[in-house]
Amino acid sequence: MTVLQRLRPDHAAALLAFERENRAYFAASVPDRGDDYFAGFDARHSELLAEQAAGLHHLHVLVDGEGSVLGRVNLVDVADGSAELGYRIAERAAGKGLATATVRKVCVLALAEYGLGVLRAVTTEDNPGSRAVLSRTGFEPAGEIVLDGRPGLRFTLDLRALGDPAGAPR
Repeated sequence: MTVLQRLRPDHAAALLAFERENRAYFAASVPDRGDDYFAGFDARHSELLAEQAAGLHHLHVLVDGEGSVLGRVNLVDVADGSAELGYRIAERAAGKGLATATVRKVCVLALAEYGLGVLRAVTTEDNPGSRAVLSRTGFEPAGEIVLDGRPGLRFTLDLRALGDPAGAPR
């Protein structure tokens, strides 16, 4: 069983293990975090928690029954009723619908708990899995971008158009 949890200090070790185990897998489709990310992980984790406490981000981890992190789904750069959605699912858990289900849960939280009305997301054109998740959860294409030197797409979702915040987006 998987559980979506708001990021906490005690997630640090499991989250670092998740990022290390999946680094090459993630780098195939999204910009690599770089060696400095891993070297300064503890300090960055503390910074993110402080930024979350200040309302700048809403950060989440998806954990399994043993406490291992299977994914993260974050809402960052919260301002003026909007935020940017970012997510990653472990290679061992990919293709099982976890990203779609978890993004849906975070969309409900964004509207009902965090008071957000609009979410933005970006992905590279060569990441069909991410594009499929965004499409299945109601995001609409909103333009082309360049992401880490690769062609990409920008997406938006008007959460207010979803209706009842207790229900999941499309």
